[in-house]
Amino acid sequence: MTDPDDTHDCETCGASVAAADARRSEPFGDLDPDTWQTLNCPHCGDRLATVLVDDE
Repeated sequence: MTDPDDTHDCETCGASVAAADARRSEPFGDLDPDTWQTLNCPHCGDRLATVLVDDE
């Protein structure tokens, strides 16, 4: 079961997307891409959230 804190709802297509299933891209602005990533909906490509990246 997916942790609800690790799930994002897409405002464009209505999909509920687990962070592990989201497409990742570099963040907007001058945020450090080694520290931050943008999560995008795998269905429509809309931005879901910008998240802090841990030492994975």
